[in-house]
Amino acid sequence: MPSLILATLFAGMFVMGSTELLVVGVLDLMAADLGVSVPAAGALVTAYALGLALGGPVLTALTIRLDRRTVLAGTLALFVVTIVVALVTTNFALMLVTRTLTGTLQGAFIAASFAAAAAAVPPSRAGRAMAVVISGTAVSGALGVPLGTLVGQLLGWRGTFVAAAVLGLLALVATLAVVPPVPATAGGTTAQLRHAFAPRVLAVLGLAVLTFTAIYAGLTYIVPFLQSVTGVTGGVVSVFLLAYGVATAIGSYGGGRFADSNASRAMVIGTAGLALSLLMLYLTGAVAVLVAVALLACGLFAMGMAPSMQYRVVSLAGPGGVLAQSLPASAANVGIALGALIGGVAVDAFNERAAVLAGVVVAAVAIPVAAITALFKPPTAGHATVAEQNDHPPVHQSVASEKCAMG
Repeated sequence: MPSLILATLFAGMFVMGSTELLVVGVLDLMAADLGVSVPAAGALVTAYALGLALGGPVLTALTIRLDRRTVLAGTLALFVVTIVVALVTTNFALMLVTRTLTGTLQGAFIAASFAAAAAAVPPSRAGRAMAVVISGTAVSGALGVPLGTLVGQLLGWRGTFVAAAVLGLLALVATLAVVPPVPATAGGTTAQLRHAFAPRVLAVLGLAVLTFTAIYAGLTYIVPFLQSVTGVTGGVVSVFLLAYGVATAIGSYGGGRFADSNASRAMVIGTAGLALSLLMLYLTGAVAVLVAVALLACGLFAMGMAPSMQYRVVSLAGPGGVLAQSLPASAANVGIALGALIGGVAVDAFNERAAVLAGVVVAAVAIPVAAITALFKPPTAGHATVAEQNDHPPVHQSVASEKCAMG
């Protein structure tokens, strides 16, 4: 049963992750159909990211006392509604609003998914459960987006939205059929806010921002990098991108074991590995084989520590773990936006290689930050000392207790 629950949560994350990114592959088609320029249509990507980063935690806080299964089903149902509205509208302003709302719903769905995943397994396997949920998004980037782009080219961008709505409905039916009730454990929104935004939690979230800034400073402009520096053009570029996507999927799934073993150490190793991988990409950019290796390493290290980041944030939040579930995704989106901005400045001022170098610098800064955050301990809770030393968050213990009480 736990495997089926996790598979259902994975599917929901895959559908929402694909919907977030599929606009990128059909942006020119949407711009032409909605009567705006391609740069203006790019605001659809920004609107979604802002909805997820800002609206997600707000919606999570507003639904803090609801059963997590109810939140999962509710966000999926409304997700389908927003997709249908986007599908039938020809108004760009309304499209922006629906994309923002869809991002907000995904943010709340992510938090509820982590809570449901943790409730489905013993505390010692919570990191691996989180990794399954995270890998849904990673796989959507590796497979969902290319497939969505292909559908868009064949059937138009509205065809991709039809597919997203259908898949959303299937995910909703599966959630109602498979995911059991997961009662809310929160004592109140105020208490959740106090613990979820404690300095120790904010420090790890800051590390997440740095990590994703480093990744996307270079990788946002990886296509022109491959074309101008590596000399790779045409369909071969897609092979490099697919390799990176597969590496992120493998890293996000496999990283769960490292989170369960020692999440703090995994983040230190992960940031160091990411810095070295980006440095390799910068230094060997003219050698296609080594560039491929560097991209694979970037994907493995970057997403390999994602489960550990999620695990540590919830652990350090203690009683605020329910609200804290939504914060790493917000931090990641802030990092993505900053990375794209920094990389763009570097490209404008110098060239594509400079964008990768900017990523190296940010990743190097992240290493000592990761080492500092490794010193933080979860809030003391009576006899939970041994669990804390093993990095098992109290929220997982309480969820596990509830699961036993439910039989």
